[in-house]
Order: sequence, then C-alpha cells, then structure tokens
Amino acid sequence: MKKIILAASLAIALVGCKTTEPQYYYGDYTKAVYSYFKADEVTLEEQINALQLILSTAEAQNKPVAPGFHAHLGMLYFETGNPSLGVQHLETEKSLFPESAKYIDFLLKSAKDA
Repeated sequence: MKKIILAASLAIALVGCKTTEPQYYYGDYTKAVYSYFKADEVTLEEQINALQLILSTAEAQNKPVAPGFHAHLGMLYFETGNPSLGVQHLETEKSLFPESAKYIDFLLKSAKDA
C-alpha cells in the first residue's frame, strides 16, 4: 500500500512539473559583455554587430531582450561616435524598463557632456 501511495505521489509530482522558458532572450549576450571588458579581443564594431544579431534573433522569435541590453548597445554606439543611435537605444532601455530611468538619464547626461 505504501508503494502505491508513493508511486501515485511521484506520478502527480512529475506531471505537475513544468519546464519554463527564460523570460528574456539572451543569445550570446553574456559573451558580448565579456568581450567588451576584454577590449583587446574584438573591436567595438564587432561587439555592436554581435548585439545587433542577438537583437534581430530575439525580434524574430518575438522575445524581449534582457534588461541592460539596449543600454549596453547604446553606450557602444556613443563610443563609436554615433550618438543618435546611442540615444535611441538608451531611450528604448528606459521605455522597456522604467525602473532604470534615473540611471539611463545619468548615462544620457554623461554621454552628452563628454
């Protein structure tokens, strides 16, 4: 009897388990961030291209990118001398994650003052 109850409990527990998908699409985002800090390995343009590929893949799969993604991409654009795309991505970050507004405003002010 105990074996039947144990088996039934195990079966119910297994049926109740559900694998969940990540909330955000990351792709190789962590690799791209690591590359940024190891600046001698890839150029800023290569980093931008890698992030744009992640972004287009996420959009094709209709998945949102992780918090900080657009901010990182925006700062790369500022570093390469493309402030209009930098502002665009920072504003996108702020609209997707309103809790980051103060920090994004700080980044925008810092980038414009530089």
